[in-house]
Amino acid sequence: MKNCDVKDLKLAKAGKKRIEWADRDMPVLAQVREKFRKNKTLKGVKMSACLHVTAETANLARTLKEGGADLVMCASNPLSTQDDVAASLVEDYGIPVFAVKGEDNKRYYSHLRSAIAHGPNVTMDDGADLVSIIISKHPELHNKIFGSMEETTTGVIRLRAMEKDKVLKFPIVAVNDAATKNLFDNRYGTGQSTIDGIIRATDALFAGKNVVVAGYGWCGKGFAMRSKGMGSNVIVTEIDPVKSLEAAMDGMRVMTMAEAALVGDIFCTLTGDINVIRPEHFAKMKNGAIVCNSGHFNVELDLKGLAKIAKKIKKNVRNFVDEYVLSATKSVYILAEGRLINLSAAEGHPACVMDMSFATQALATEFCIENKGKLTPRVYNVPENIENEVATLKLKSMGIKIDVLTPQQKKYLTSWTEGT
Repeated sequence: MKNCDVKDLKLAKAGKKRIEWADRDMPVLAQVREKFRKNKTLKGVKMSACLHVTAETANLARTLKEGGADLVMCASNPLSTQDDVAASLVEDYGIPVFAVKGEDNKRYYSHLRSAIAHGPNVTMDDGADLVSIIISKHPELHNKIFGSMEETTTGVIRLRAMEKDKVLKFPIVAVNDAATKNLFDNRYGTGQSTIDGIIRATDALFAGKNVVVAGYGWCGKGFAMRSKGMGSNVIVTEIDPVKSLEAAMDGMRVMTMAEAALVGDIFCTLTGDINVIRPEHFAKMKNGAIVCNSGHFNVELDLKGLAKIAKKIKKNVRNFVDEYVLSATKSVYILAEGRLINLSAAEGHPACVMDMSFATQALATEFCIENKGKLTPRVYNVPENIENEVATLKLKSMGIKIDVLTPQQKKYLTSWTEGT
């Protein structure tokens, strides 16, 4: 396939093995794929997807294609692409892919333009880059797109800001805000994969370390929980009083970043905001402090500011590790250039948890298509029936049965006449 840009198509054999291995642990998505294959739910729909090109995402792409979609994919992060998976999607599944691990910004945006040139009716985003460019630079597509899915906290924040500013031109489904996504993918997936990425990059021991978690949303909670379970002393920094209180009652130490900078051994940002760790914080850190980011974009660490106060920068002192020398006696180590540590230095979330996220993503796409022309340009939550369907299928795949309400119980819950 000429219409692609991947590292090496010869990597396809290894990529297919990886995709098939992930598929073994994605039974819910497999059921959705079979449904789509039979019904051709997405027949005639042109789709452009800007996602992390991983083995798990490949199984979502297969599902969309089985449903009849004319799909093109590009990477949502320059360091998250699995090159063998990208090659396999092209060679084995006939899906045009524009993604190369380590691509620079120029190539990254070139790939986004390739996905936009496909002229999509439906888009999928992981961070809202695709939608942002379409809205700002491609008015000719505004009336052609009848739905878009967004699966990150960062992306939903951007899209709700667009809605508030009345610049959205087509409906968005906030897949990230679905319980079957954020309660599991963000918490358990990010929690485990972030630690995996840090350990692969540094071989650090978590036991006994002061681990600073910036942000106590679902991703932060997951990482804090897993770090605590490995014997770390967990410190949380937050700007939200309710989340701060929750962290304190979960047994975490809560303080400002200025205070945490003095005592932390390992720092990880998971906020979705910019410049969470700044030069004044880096300057206070211990010699040997490890700093990384597990939020979507590489803006949470002020690396330009850090570079200005560094005496020297030593690139790749270890894979995915850069050393910033601040003085003769102090260096700090930045992982994966400040990009998503769990996808840059590791393999991202386990397939088991992505099974639910991507099943929700696929069914949300079906929802957009079924409601073509009925949805206004705003951000929608995933419908409750989709949430329940995905959770029910997941429980079934795990061999778990749950109770159902009796008629008497249903009546009691819907009546106001029965009291104590």
